Amino acid sequence: MTDNKNSYRQVMKATSLFGGVQVFNILIRLIRSKVIALLIGPAGMGITTLLDSTLNLVNGLTNFGLDRSAVKDISLSNSNSDKEQVSKTVSILKKLVWLTITIGIIIMIVLSPLLSEIAFGNKNYTIHFIWISIALLFKQLSSSQLAILQGLRKLKSLAKANLLGNFIGLLITLPLYYYFRIDAIVPAIIIASFMSFLFTFFYSKNIPLIPIKISGKEAISEGKSMIHLGVMLSLSSMISLAVAYMLRIYISKYGGISEVGLYGAGFIILNSYVGIIFNAMGTDYFPRLAAISEEIVKIRKTVLEQALIAILLITPIIVLFLTFAPYIIILLYSTKFTPIVAMVTWGILGMIFKAVSWSMGYIIIAKGDSKVFIKTAIGFNSILLLVNILGYNYGGLEGLGISFFIYYIIHFIAIKIITYYRYNFYFEKGFYKIFIFTILLCVTAFMFSYISDEMLKYSLLGIVIIISTFYSYKELDKKLDIKKFITELYKRKK
Repeated sequence: MTDNKNSYRQVMKATSLFGGVQVFNILIRLIRSKVIALLIGPAGMGITTLLDSTLNLVNGLTNFGLDRSAVKDISLSNSNSDKEQVSKTVSILKKLVWLTITIGIIIMIVLSPLLSEIAFGNKNYTIHFIWISIALLFKQLSSSQLAILQGLRKLKSLAKANLLGNFIGLLITLPLYYYFRIDAIVPAIIIASFMSFLFTFFYSKNIPLIPIKISGKEAISEGKSMIHLGVMLSLSSMISLAVAYMLRIYISKYGGISEVGLYGAGFIILNSYVGIIFNAMGTDYFPRLAAISEEIVKIRKTVLEQALIAILLITPIIVLFLTFAPYIIILLYSTKFTPIVAMVTWGILGMIFKAVSWSMGYIIIAKGDSKVFIKTAIGFNSILLLVNILGYNYGGLEGLGISFFIYYIIHFIAIKIITYYRYNFYFEKGFYKIFIFTILLCVTAFMFSYISDEMLKYSLLGIVIIISTFYSYKELDKKLDIKKFITELYKRKK
């Protein structure tokens, strides 16, 4: 029983550490988004969204997925306490990343007129894409350094690098937006990526490693397994980014740049603000799962713990967002962005399913099952694009929210079937009792949010907030003894 509580506490320690960082990062994004919304409006946000999407697409196409596959190799070597192998893997990664950077920059510069044509329907933004190739350089360098910190589970250094990089980047870019408005978009993207690189480099350079010199040929030869898995991960990321990119282009064509900005704002809320739990947990979860990738009993236990913590933490967040969605959106952006309320409301409802499928999905990556991974990536993203286009055609932004909700349910069911038949993974029966109850809480809050009588609506939603918070606290207390957990954290910090 004590071992179980210690396992849950380990999950919560990582979550509390990176949860704090994520909250801080969200505040930074909130301020940045608020400034962009107020100073350059939905059209400016649409330009930013399309430039960022293109940058992420090219990065996903050219980084060979090394930022994730290296985490698996480093964490495996580290779990065996093989310092020499860890140092060798890190050296291979550092050598390979310069190859991916060169390919990425060449593609970005050579294809800049085509990228501008695809994104904006003209070549007016060619020079913008050439300039943000600099951001690609820093983005890939910082990703490789983060992979090293994550694989070695240097969580505090990883947290500090993330926090400081984003904070200093904000301090520098805010005055740019104030004085130069839309002209500040490209410099802000470059500066933000440079700050991330600067701090990841600072915290990773002090890691004690054995100096190992490796040539380019040796790096490619020795890093075949890393490259193979990485290419599969890269293809998956590229497919996801391509689908997101195509959807934005589709919305831009039929709804205009402002509509893209509105969609981008709603997407950020769903994936960054509400998705804080996933971002906070994933940092430590993947290395832990990769280290036990061949032991199915341990995998069942680890995934169960992760999934339970995820749904218990995210349920009160979902209920709160469903209750105050209109006010939260105005706070995050401005009154111009209220058209996304329905989209966000539907999308948030699906997050309870995403919390579980996200926990199970990491099994495929941790096992390095590249064939299954790429097949699921193609299948899921095809479904996502189809339901998103149908949703937008028939319901506009609200239709997109409904399509996200439907997709999250489909994804959960499919991942459950795949992991059961492929790896013999399943949850204990006790898990579904908690899962079903949290779903009922979220659905109840969703239904109450449509009541027209304001007094009745907020009274009922207030009751659901209290119930969901109390239930999550009670279940978490059973798993990890919250008072003892907080006491341990306090003593450690002191």
